[in-house]
Amino acid sequence: MVPLDRLQQITGRFEFLEAKMAEGGADIAKLAKEYSDLKPVVEEIGEYRRLLDDIAEAEAMLDDPEMKALAEEELPELRARLPKVEEALQLALLPKDEADARPALIEIRPGTGGDEAALFAGDLLRMYQRYAEARGWRFEILEQSLTELGGIKEVVARVSGDNVFARLKFESGVHRVQRVPETESGGRIHTSAATVAVLPEAEDVDIEVDPGDIRIDTMRASGAGGQHVNTTDSAVRITHIPSGIVVTSSEKSQHQNRAIAMQVLKTRLFDMERQRAADERAADRKAQVGSGDRSERIRTYNFPQGRMTDHRINLTLYKLDQVMAGDLDEVIDALIADHQASLLAEMAE
Repeated sequence: MVPLDRLQQITGRFEFLEAKMAEGGADIAKLAKEYSDLKPVVEEIGEYRRLLDDIAEAEAMLDDPEMKALAEEELPELRARLPKVEEALQLALLPKDEADARPALIEIRPGTGGDEAALFAGDLLRMYQRYAEARGWRFEILEQSLTELGGIKEVVARVSGDNVFARLKFESGVHRVQRVPETESGGRIHTSAATVAVLPEAEDVDIEVDPGDIRIDTMRASGAGGQHVNTTDSAVRITHIPSGIVVTSSEKSQHQNRAIAMQVLKTRLFDMERQRAADERAADRKAQVGSGDRSERIRTYNFPQGRMTDHRINLTLYKLDQVMAGDLDEVIDALIADHQASLLAEMAE
């Protein structure tokens, strides 16, 4: 049962925001953001209250001989709807991750497995590119370093669109592949891995970087194998001295590279702050939910069996070709549902 006094507080706040927005003022944008966040919750509250009223009305009709038959017909249907409406309301009331609606940075690096790991990192990059394309998102590679065989040493991409971070945040972790490498002549199955980190893009209000805390170096951009892409010192490397974070950008002009590298630095610092806050909250709980621990092996892609397994939720799909082609909605929807179930269980404690 959802506490009615809490529902009254939410609707009261919503009505207050509505009145303040009608008055206008300097804080209209901030008010509008909170209003839009509360609106779907208030709609679910309205549906829940209407159903409770209908049930109470039908129960009262049982005492009226003329209406009793109608009430006995309606009540089972109304009561059967109640659990589903309650669940929808509870989901609407779950605490929201403020970063869910933000663009995201995806960082992919090869793990164990040498050249095969670098080639698999490239496969993961193409998988996310295709998924972004299918959802109508914009996918922009900010920094990319290739191996001699065309694999990836490191890639940083920016993805923007509707609810990007909300759908991609559970991709962080170690992705393991089992297959016969192109470089293997004996037909033996190898296991290698790549790491994926998905970070919500920082906004200027989130992180302020002290100019005294960074060192900026310019250098000559180079491609795979060290060949010079151009002869100007256009690449930019920013070192954040307190954290030791180093960011490079060599895709565009020096001015653009500086802006890109600074944005990536702010995003990584913002992610560090989010992780620190999450760890502090987790210290007070039995288990950390949705931590995004990037050292955790989260998924295995088994090519000989055409199988993808997500180890966090014990989900196995025998449609590896479709998954690698960007068909990720089934696994992402399952991860989101599992996360919501964990939050609901926490609320019930």
